[in-house]
Amino acid sequence: MGAEVVSAGLVDTPQAARQAGATLAAERVDVVMLYTATYATSSQVLPVVQAIDAPVVILNLQPTRTLDYEAMTTGEWLANCSACCVPEIAGAFTRARIPYRTVTGTLLDGDPAWGVLREWLDATYAVHSLRTARIGFLGHTYPGMLDLYSDFTQVHAQTGAHVEVLEIDNLVDRVEAAGADAIASKGEEIRQTFDLADGGVDPIAAELTPELFEWSARVAVGLDGLVEDFELDGLTYYYRGVGGKIAERVAAGVIVGNSLLTARGVPTSGEGDPKTNLPMLLLDRLDAGGSYTEFYALDFDDEFILMGHDGPGHLAIAEGRPVARALKLFHGKAGAGLTIEMKVRLGPVTILGLTQTAAGRLKLIAAEGESIAGPTFKIGNTNTRIRFKSGPTEFFDAWCAQGPTHHVALGIGHQLSRVRKIADLLGFDLTVVE
Repeated sequence: MGAEVVSAGLVDTPQAARQAGATLAAERVDVVMLYTATYATSSQVLPVVQAIDAPVVILNLQPTRTLDYEAMTTGEWLANCSACCVPEIAGAFTRARIPYRTVTGTLLDGDPAWGVLREWLDATYAVHSLRTARIGFLGHTYPGMLDLYSDFTQVHAQTGAHVEVLEIDNLVDRVEAAGADAIASKGEEIRQTFDLADGGVDPIAAELTPELFEWSARVAVGLDGLVEDFELDGLTYYYRGVGGKIAERVAAGVIVGNSLLTARGVPTSGEGDPKTNLPMLLLDRLDAGGSYTEFYALDFDDEFILMGHDGPGHLAIAEGRPVARALKLFHGKAGAGLTIEMKVRLGPVTILGLTQTAAGRLKLIAAEGESIAGPTFKIGNTNTRIRFKSGPTEFFDAWCAQGPTHHVALGIGHQLSRVRKIADLLGFDLTVVE
């Protein structure tokens, strides 16, 4: 299943438990899979997990689905006695304030328990990626968007991720230093990835000139250098700039390059919103994408919500080929340039938001819906029609009741089962809106 296993062997005495705890603690494991092979007292288990700062999943996996009751021997019964000690261990863990979850089933191929176990490993991988991530913060948060403002110490303390504060000059230097060969190569990548649109119905649409195309390619090269030099796993950015100076021009040229970064696993979020960058990374590590998104409009006739954003999208989960469109003016942003149109793949989707409570705790909000077919805007934005179970009115009011930020990560597939496990592993509250 893609996990690296550290085995502490068979533990059947309190002394062996202490040795096992020391072994696993030294390896800094991300999760403890505790397989109850037969009966054991809880004193043979508790010292192991007390030594390790990692969540525990108790595997109550019986070798057989049923027993031969007439021919049963004591030895064969004990070989199938995995369930006997699980309530005892659960009781001891509860009194010791050690969080745990159980997975019950059999060892047989095809048992549903193996699917649950895989979800725990997927969630553990995503959480490990978050806890070890370096998130670049380039520029500043969009002025006045109070829901987005973040305490970087809070992010470090509650997620383990590192926020690397960057200057716009860090990017400007790399854009100006981009070589001709690298720019040409990036231009070819852009042509292979996007349909290039010329004009459109929007009066702020512009002609896609060679100079504008070359500038987006140059900035994309600079972004690649920024990510490589600062070893970034994600990037949140916003810089207003003034008067057409170089910083403003660079900040206006990042959309194409950031879309390419997001597609290859370095999620980028605009408007200086690091809180949404984190669920984008989580969904990406679940192979679900994670596109930067907000609520655009409600359609009360066809009962869907239009969701999207100006700026980068997660190209790996696009429905069809994304479009690069030139604009004379960005709405709500300084400057002009090349931007991206795309919709998320049709079918099941999940939105995942990260917000902050009044007490200062980070909290996840999630919902499952359906990406449906139909026309969307052609204004250089990502746009997806999403239908939720409860309809736009009830859903929207229920979502807002949770005190969200106005951005979310939008991913493909129904991911709530794995998202619940991620919340467990992080120790975050999770609210599901239906």
